[in-house]
Amino acid sequence: MKSLMLLWQEVANELATWCCTSTTLDYKTVQSRVGHEGESFLTITLPNFCTDFQKGLVEGRVDRNQFQGFAFTGSLPRFLGGFFDLVFDRGTGLLLDQPSVDAIYAIRQLTLMFGKILLPCSDARERAAIDGFVQCEQSVKETDASRGPQETEDFHRVSRLLWADLFAAVDNAVAKYEIVPKHGPGATADRLKGNQKFVQTEWTERLEKVFPAGEFLLPNWKHFSDLDRINWLEPGRERPVRVTLVPKTLKTPRIIAIEPTAMQYAQQGILEAIEKAGQKHDNFNHFVSWRDNSPNQELARLGSLYGDLATLDLSEASDRVSNQLVRTMLSNHPHLREAVDAARSRKAEIPAKYGKKIIRLGKFASMGSALCFPMESFVFMTVIFLGIERELRRPLTRDDVKSFRGQVRTYGDDIIVPVRYVRSVVSELETFGFRVNANKSFWSGSFRESCGKDYFKGEDVSVVRVRRVFPTRRSNAQEIISVVSLRNQLYKRGLWRTTRYLDDLVEGIIPFPAVGENSPILGKRNFTGHETHGVCANLQVPLVRGMKVVSTLPKDKLDGTGALLKFFLKRSEEPFVDREHLERYGRPESVDIKLRMAPAQ
Repeated sequence: MKSLMLLWQEVANELATWCCTSTTLDYKTVQSRVGHEGESFLTITLPNFCTDFQKGLVEGRVDRNQFQGFAFTGSLPRFLGGFFDLVFDRGTGLLLDQPSVDAIYAIRQLTLMFGKILLPCSDARERAAIDGFVQCEQSVKETDASRGPQETEDFHRVSRLLWADLFAAVDNAVAKYEIVPKHGPGATADRLKGNQKFVQTEWTERLEKVFPAGEFLLPNWKHFSDLDRINWLEPGRERPVRVTLVPKTLKTPRIIAIEPTAMQYAQQGILEAIEKAGQKHDNFNHFVSWRDNSPNQELARLGSLYGDLATLDLSEASDRVSNQLVRTMLSNHPHLREAVDAARSRKAEIPAKYGKKIIRLGKFASMGSALCFPMESFVFMTVIFLGIERELRRPLTRDDVKSFRGQVRTYGDDIIVPVRYVRSVVSELETFGFRVNANKSFWSGSFRESCGKDYFKGEDVSVVRVRRVFPTRRSNAQEIISVVSLRNQLYKRGLWRTTRYLDDLVEGIIPFPAVGENSPILGKRNFTGHETHGVCANLQVPLVRGMKVVSTLPKDKLDGTGALLKFFLKRSEEPFVDREHLERYGRPESVDIKLRMAPAQ
């Protein structure tokens, strides 16, 4: 904790020089509050402080009802007061005509820096997250029950307008048995890993109707006898998704649902078909994405500059997408609808730690399903255009939809819409059971955020976050990798004094040379060049000596039918990059760092 506080002091002092102010008393406040409240002051209280600050940017003023737990001088908080004086008027609390962008960045950096550090949540917060997951499931079912036939028909009509051609192409691919399955890299509910997935022994009767095991689980029909090993699961005996918690913030963990191997295998194939069809579909290319978030970021920048675009964020977005909405959206495409339904898990298992039980799902899927992001993107965009239609007070046409290109976009639950339509869009989203996060949605003022990028009047005020505690010895490989990344991000952000402080910290643990952007060595990125410790005799490129990240793949031997299937599922005509993939495969068991000579750039 002491090292994190020292980092806060270094950043505060450097940002104070940017803005010609002092943070001496601010650091004393941090010391005192951490001493009484512990790490939660850095990880929870300060991010909440920033939430109120951002509200002030949006509303154009701050007052004493905000920043609970902090003392005031005049109309502004005393904490970080030197920066606040460059943004708001201390007498009235009103936003200045020309607020300092550097001061805005400084306040955000100093309050958000530790908000997403990898630390375990308390048991009480984890249990609250699980309870919220169960309650959200009930809310989805209640929304389904209350939805009227006209709302369903309107949703169906607009979804046809937007996606009919795309879904028809994928529907045709399913009908012609052109879907090629694929194993993802992640964990599975049946705990198969790496090469084990290519000899899976479970298949559901629902999948069999759309994706015959003989086509999906065998390299060819000559191996028909291998189907004898398959355990055929009736709908009532299907394996549920495994609900698990992963770190997000110290305030609350993120809940994901780990899918069974068979379901994930089919989902990946459908996803690939959707993406392939989407490349030829204008609405897909202009309105949704789940691979590239840069269009959303650019629209957020333009929204902060001109004020005509809003950024919206949804709470519990994935868990609030109703399966009934997805079925309605796909109802004109029976082959695709049946395929998506067959690849969807219907039940979820709550961990034993929180009272093990199995619940039936009303949501389409939680994070963990390969189809979660695509389907939620299509659903959100459909509801967004329903909101626009409500504001226009007439049915949408294809020309109407085309006119919103460059103004409407979604990347998962990060949504961009024109400010003119924001209230009707928010209303429509809430009608369909979604919750707009008021603390992370912006449509007035000059602040916008989307997909990890934050802007004020077109200026980037995104912060650099600390992801892990600092290392103390060379064996802390993950922590060393993290602090090197932090150092290089701060360097690019211009915090060079803080960078030198981190240089001293890292150099006390490992060799830390200057390297180029593409070097595999853990080193300093800078604008002045790289060190050279030798020259490669074969490639004649400069080499540098330093710590290189190495990982060991788990032993996982694969032969026979499984190895042949893996070959036929390969997407490229090129050979496997790893020649030992049939001996070792999967996610690394461990990550380490070793002293090596490697290219300097």
